[in-house]
Amino acid sequence: MSADPVAPVDAGRVAALRRRIQAVLIAGQILGGLGIATGIALAAVLAKEVSGSEALSGLASTASVAGPALLAMPLAALMGARGRRPGLVLAYLIGALGAGVVVLGAVVDSFPLLLAGLVGFGAASSANLAARFAAADLAEPDRRGRAISTVVWATTIGAVLGPNIAAPAGESVAGLGIPAAAGPFVWAAGVFVVAAVVVALLLRPDPLLTARALATSEESQEADARSLRAGVRAVRRSAGARLALVTVAASHTAMVSIMSMTPVALSHHGAGIQLIGLVISGHIAGMYAFSPVMGWLSDRLGRLSVIGLAVGLLSVAALLAGTAGPSHGQTAAGLFVLGLGWSAGLVSGSALLTDSVPQAARAAVQGLSDFIMNTAAGLGGLMAGLIVAEAGYGWLNLVGACLLLPMAALAVRGVVRRAA
Repeated sequence: MSADPVAPVDAGRVAALRRRIQAVLIAGQILGGLGIATGIALAAVLAKEVSGSEALSGLASTASVAGPALLAMPLAALMGARGRRPGLVLAYLIGALGAGVVVLGAVVDSFPLLLAGLVGFGAASSANLAARFAAADLAEPDRRGRAISTVVWATTIGAVLGPNIAAPAGESVAGLGIPAAAGPFVWAAGVFVVAAVVVALLLRPDPLLTARALATSEESQEADARSLRAGVRAVRRSAGARLALVTVAASHTAMVSIMSMTPVALSHHGAGIQLIGLVISGHIAGMYAFSPVMGWLSDRLGRLSVIGLAVGLLSVAALLAGTAGPSHGQTAAGLFVLGLGWSAGLVSGSALLTDSVPQAARAAVQGLSDFIMNTAAGLGGLMAGLIVAEAGYGWLNLVGACLLLPMAALAVRGVVRRAA
């Protein structure tokens, strides 16, 4: 499959092109964040209703992160061959189809069908994750953290609004034979289609292909240098890339594992759908609203400093949420800090990864990163339901904190290496 042609871009026009591409990516992030958050707010609740089992409810988050994990490498291959635009469009359309299957599974009361739909629904997250790397394609090296964080921040608008419209979305399907908890997925399907149209029409010229056209090294023009094998070689050669992969995977897995079972824990202590929506909204605000701060810190203080901040924030979050008990306020505070820690880890880890590998190998390495982080988070979500069912929500938070140990160890090693 050949790449789309890219017209020559004068270096003086790159700044204007950066702004245009960033604006389109921001629009897509707002729409994608709205669709994802609207559905995911009640995914575990819907899974519990359909399966009749609290232990199986954790499979909802596992399925939703399985989509990005399964799509990560094919999406990276597509983007490597044809650019960011076709990959983002495909991911949003698969997400829309998956949301429709979730609704069908809820209507016919089929748990396997529901899980299959959640796998497809989660594919939309692949688009929102890949967009952060698209923002970095044309960014100056000392501003990559801010470029990534600006696009991540844009998700705030849709992501915070999403859980709060879960109740109206549920009410909108009353009388149609669709369970209220499945209503948000009806809305999400429509939003994903709109996001796909926006990206397909407006993300021109393609940022990745343009970056390659501007590159001067011979390696960046060679197709072999863009393969998955070349990406794996690049990671093996770079301690920074390995730390980045661990940072993104550990941060995401700890966040997904704890967040996915928080609605169930809150419901045990009498919280209703509206309160659960508010808590998840606060969590998502922590994830996205302060990402520009994390990007600025990452560029100014260095990637390692912000990785250390991520370890600290995620540890505090686990302590707060894990010891909250019936205190909804403390749980909300823990989830907010959990979002901040995730933001610090994702932004600094993504910037470090982009810094640490050659331009030609970046698409493959970035796809590998998303595959690893979502596979790990899927396993974490699977274990989360079992841990809560057998030991309780507090123990889940302790396990989440332990996942940070390899990340902390590699970060300390990186600091020692630089000081030597």
